[in-house]
Amino acid sequence: MAINATSTGVKRELTPAGTFAARCYSMVHIGTITETILNEVKTVNKVRITWELPTETRVFNEEKGEQPMVISKEYNLSMHEKSNLRKDLESWRGKGFTEDQAENFDITKLLGIPCMLSIIHKASKSGSEYATISSVTTLPKGMDCPEQINETFEFNYDDKFSEDVVELFPDFIKDKIKSSDEYKMKVNPIESEVRSDDDTPPPHDESDLPF
Repeated sequence: MAINATSTGVKRELTPAGTFAARCYSMVHIGTITETILNEVKTVNKVRITWELPTETRVFNEEKGEQPMVISKEYNLSMHEKSNLRKDLESWRGKGFTEDQAENFDITKLLGIPCMLSIIHKASKSGSEYATISSVTTLPKGMDCPEQINETFEFNYDDKFSEDVVELFPDFIKDKIKSSDEYKMKVNPIESEVRSDDDTPPPHDESDLPF
């Protein structure tokens, strides 16, 4: 299992800023959750994609030795032409999608695929610094990415679901997963089926999402 919860209060080194060869190794379908965006309640289906930086290794655990630094990005699970997921995927593969390709693209095909990540540091509203991905692009011609180090990991609600695995996620991811419609349906399908349609906010139009 490549994703582990870390104890609170432990300050981890910030993923360095710059441009790095990276490889996608983890994909977590968070599910359909309710978020407040620009003071408006939205229903969004989210996926969290994680890359390793094989040229940036650190010792996080003495028993495991050097391991690659990692960085994640959450996307709305949408291939709408204005969605960030589609924009990053087109930049990653170096060409656009036809509408038919976009409608039928299985994003788990990204697992194990290398790319170039541009990472920048920003300050949050509280003043703390964090690392974020500013762009995902294809590897330059002739450039190789080192072999994958972390074990490939996938979490979904079809054939890769486990309540035990959910408990291993960091709290901020675990809380989102447990709030999703898909999780509730898995752990308590009867209660989910009788949920009133009036309790569900209308689907969000991807075209006006500030993400």
